[in-house]
Amino acid sequence: MKIRTVLHNNRRKGFEVRTPRSRLWFPYGKLEVRPTAQDPVVKVGVDPELGREGFTYSLKSGKQGTVHIEQVLEYNQDPAHLRDLLLYKLTLEAQKRVAKSPLSRREIIRRLGTSAAQFYRLLDQTNYRKSVDQVLSLLHVLDCDVDLVVRAKSA
Repeated sequence: MKIRTVLHNNRRKGFEVRTPRSRLWFPYGKLEVRPTAQDPVVKVGVDPELGREGFTYSLKSGKQGTVHIEQVLEYNQDPAHLRDLLLYKLTLEAQKRVAKSPLSRREIIRRLGTSAAQFYRLLDQTNYRKSVDQVLSLLHVLDCDVDLVVRAKSA
């Protein structure tokens, strides 16, 4: 996801990150190079070297830091980002299970009732246009049970 603009607010101690879809907040407390009252953020900008998927900030002392959009999305618990993360993890598990499966790839494709091209798209962890349902179907064909565990966050 590309960042359109980013603004810093030393009084509120954070950055406002604007993307094409939303405005997100990222606090100074999550930074590696943290500003202080004596060493505040003086400059911030979208970083073209990161493909506009991150921003760089400078402190009064000259220290610099970089934040990637993934950090901002994770902090804000963006639903689309969380879905993509779940899909990524399920896909990696499906890849492992296909490699270990005694079933041939043709048999897996036949059981899924799909084409070979669609099967390989399901195994592509960079493809986020597939649905969680499709990956769950693949895991079911591979004789896997998938349990979703919901628990309270740990401190």
